[in-house]
Amino acid sequence: MSKPWPQGDSKLNEKNDNDQERLQEGRPEAIGIEEGKQEEEPGEGVGKTKAPKSELEKLQEVLLEAQAQATEYLDGWQRTQAEFANYKKRQAAERIQMTTMANANLLRKLFAVMDDFERAMKAMPEDLSHATWFEGIDLIQQKLKGIIKSEGVEAIETDGQSFDPRYHEAVTYEELAGYDEGQIIEEVQRGYMLGERVLRPALVRVAKASPPSPEEVEQEASANNEQETEVENKE
Repeated sequence: MSKPWPQGDSKLNEKNDNDQERLQEGRPEAIGIEEGKQEEEPGEGVGKTKAPKSELEKLQEVLLEAQAQATEYLDGWQRTQAEFANYKKRQAAERIQMTTMANANLLRKLFAVMDDFERAMKAMPEDLSHATWFEGIDLIQQKLKGIIKSEGVEAIETDGQSFDPRYHEAVTYEELAGYDEGQIIEEVQRGYMLGERVLRPALVRVAKASPPSPEEVEQEASANNEQETEVENKE
């Protein structure tokens, strides 16, 4: 004879039957407490992975700030180095300029001494040109010329040259036969250059165009009359 099912077992079977019905109806949320616990566990896992990510972001921010600060320091150092290099260049250029100006002023004073020597030599009588003391003066003049030339100074050319206001200063403009307009007639005072810089322009006499002679005026008038006659004949 079969024994009846215990009451507790019948309730368990009834619960299982109800759960199966809910699953078939598409209602898994109503199954029970165990499944609810399983649904909460993924949420707890997600919360645990966020903490390391937050620490990593903080480290990245600190690294970026350190890199930005290092870049700023490097830029400042490079600017300081460039400014110091430019300062040294300016100082060197100023020293060269000051030395050049000082040399130029000294050379201009020596030019005046050279002018005196040249005028004295030109005014010296011929009968004294062979005297011993005259040779001594000539030797001093040559040494002075050598000193000036050793400093890189060159005399400005004037012989056979045309007037150039960059290197020459006109004392007079004269009408003189045998010279073209603008041609230098004579050097009155020698000029000097230091490299490309004019220390003192040369003082010169310059030729200007001469007025036409009566013969030239007559020839020009005759040529003009002939041209007018030809034009009238063509008309």
